[in-house]
Amino acid sequence: MRITSRGQITIPKRLRERFGITTATELEFVERDNALLVVKKRQAGALERFRGMANAEGLPGSTDELLALLRDDGHDETA
Repeated sequence: MRITSRGQITIPKRLRERFGITTATELEFVERDNALLVVKKRQAGALERFRGMANAEGLPGSTDELLALLRDDGHDETA
């Protein structure tokens, strides 16, 4: 495998199909034991997103606000 002048690589089709890698898949590089691993980026669930918000901003002021945070998928449905 070669790396382009822009630092890009091509993942062979058989590997993309085997591991379910699509154009929407986010990958990250992990260093381990003097090796470089490519892994699918883990998506945070609703509880993890809430936990991060609670740590940064404090707890919501009402049950309605808490439920809104937990139901929010990060997309504005009015757009």
